[in-house]
Amino acid sequence: MRIISGKYKGKRLMAPMKLPVRPTTDFAKEGLFNILNNQFYFDEISVLDLFAGTGNISYEFASRGAEVITSVDAHSGCVQYISKIKEELEFPIQTIKSDVFTFLEKTAITADIIFADPPYDFTLEQFSKIVDLVRENNILNEEGLLIIEHSKHTDLSECKGYTDQRKYGGSVFSFFEFE
Repeated sequence: MRIISGKYKGKRLMAPMKLPVRPTTDFAKEGLFNILNNQFYFDEISVLDLFAGTGNISYEFASRGAEVITSVDAHSGCVQYISKIKEELEFPIQTIKSDVFTFLEKTAITADIIFADPPYDFTLEQFSKIVDLVRENNILNEEGLLIIEHSKHTDLSECKGYTDQRKYGGSVFSFFEFE
């Protein structure tokens, strides 16, 4: 895994092999951040990284200047690894060990960008539940963006707030906005 842009551009990070993760590929990540770069000033936004895994997406936002980043994952090894890297690189990342659905039901945190990278084998109902909890609990700030990464075999276009999707190999980013 490598950070593709910002202060730590090119920095390679080696996550422990035992973590149950599927990091976003550099190709997909670069495409995503090209889109976001045209919509947001990273030093002015807050980010919520759900199913954070190795923290790959959180590090990219931090390297690009985001000052408020919250990474949520249920696996203690993932949370420990993110905490270790944030200390080493002095990233402004808050880590939370929690089941994402429980977190979304109870949190008072809001964000301008919410990125969710759940397991690709989630059911449509589980993906929809992420969208519904974010919308119903007003977790996404006005003019914010919810992005869900999923397999090309999953179609989220019927979920509330769906606006667009971008495909990168076997990965797809679906975008959601709410009024």
